[in-house]
Amino acid sequence: MDWIVLGKQIALSVVFTLVGLALLGGTFWLLTKVIPFSIRKEIEEDQNTALAVVLAAVILGVSLIVAAAVVG
Repeated sequence: MDWIVLGKQIALSVVFTLVGLALLGGTFWLLTKVIPFSIRKEIEEDQNTALAVVLAAVILGVSLIVAAAVVG
């Protein structure tokens, strides 16, 4: 009986992980479409650390929202 519960918990963890990764990927994709300049060029070639910090903050914010949704 305990193995069944453990299997369900592992399956739920995998599902929530995939949903969370999909949301993070979708957020990053949406940002690349909304922002009028190339994110890759700004960060890699122009060394725009302010943009990198803002993108990191957005990704962390979405991650916190997903984590709060998973916990309940």
